[in-house]
Amino acid sequence: MKKLLAILMCVVMLTCGVAGLAAAEGKTTVNLWYYWENLSHQAELDKIIQGYNGSQDKVEVVASYIPFADFKKQLSIGAAADMLPDIVILDNPDHAAYSAMGIFADITDKVTSWDGLQYYYPGPMNSCMLDGRYYGIPFGSNDLALFYNEDMLAAANVAVPTTWDELTAAAKALTTDKVYGFALSSLQNEEGTFGFLPFLWSTGEDSYHLNSDGGIKALTLYQTLSTEGSLPKEAINWTQGDVMNQFSAGNLAMMVNGTWQIPTMRANITEFKWNVTYIPKDKEYSSDLGGENFAIIASGHVDEAFDFLMYATDPTRLASYIGNFGYIASRSDVASQQYQGDAVMQQFITLMQYAQARGPHPEWPSISDAISTAFNKVITGIATPADAAAEAQAVIDGIVK
Repeated sequence: MKKLLAILMCVVMLTCGVAGLAAAEGKTTVNLWYYWENLSHQAELDKIIQGYNGSQDKVEVVASYIPFADFKKQLSIGAAADMLPDIVILDNPDHAAYSAMGIFADITDKVTSWDGLQYYYPGPMNSCMLDGRYYGIPFGSNDLALFYNEDMLAAANVAVPTTWDELTAAAKALTTDKVYGFALSSLQNEEGTFGFLPFLWSTGEDSYHLNSDGGIKALTLYQTLSTEGSLPKEAINWTQGDVMNQFSAGNLAMMVNGTWQIPTMRANITEFKWNVTYIPKDKEYSSDLGGENFAIIASGHVDEAFDFLMYATDPTRLASYIGNFGYIASRSDVASQQYQGDAVMQQFITLMQYAQARGPHPEWPSISDAISTAFNKVITGIATPADAAAEAQAVIDGIVK
């Protein structure tokens, strides 16, 4: 049944491509896949596409929605069946895997000769790279920060923490029988890894060396927060949305979370004041990069697809729509003009200079799983930081040759 469903989906997408070609007689059809289920996001993307289609008479871009749960599967099936689109918009941690598979076009020559390259933040651009080559262009970005309940900190006479020592002290002082001082999603998956990496990177270590002084130190921070009762063990089951809900309900004094939570928080939180700041540091400030990238399929209409990307990433045009997606522009010249008068979003924009890409590595999901397993064991007390780091490192070393 699953194989039949996959075949049928491919047939449907092929049919859509044929229909698009017929509708755009005289033009080259460029098919684009995306996974946004949000109707406002779909409408914004359609505006970009229709604007491009009306701006010239050679190319017609046609978009197809693929559910997120099926997106990776359809890319793999499409590659095997030679039934891929020309452009995809995908989650940035997945970019390297498909680049390594040969699905995405190497557009290094086009990107390095493009004057827009100089304006992009390093983190988003790195997420499009593999082995020093470019396989895409960032669409839009988000990152992580420390959220804090201003009223709780003021009542406890606690200053906003800027270092790990200050974080542990503040979290302990803010913890009561009804409130935890600090939390972040610690799921044993990519969502949990997403929150942990800024702490690892803050030590000066990279993603591939957990069994190091920096890696063990980051795990020890989690251990300290957990054993002191400041970080709830339940966080190993909390999504980022769950953490946001706990914070909004007044059950958390501080949390690590991202830009996408802000509209909901502004609508729901009426009982207290809150704000955001940098994630407290060990040696250096850090944040984790989220968002999507454009990638061009190697077997498709590469030149025509790149022309659409140049249209979509034009700075004036980008500035007109990127905020409607809730994103920070990956271009610093555009990002610096976003969210004027919004102090919270301005803080996230400032943090973009510290935001790093996860990986990039073709087998990042397996590396991420080793990392998230390690901090889960530390939080629950199953393993010491040193033992958890050593166990994770053995897995990582088996992947990263």
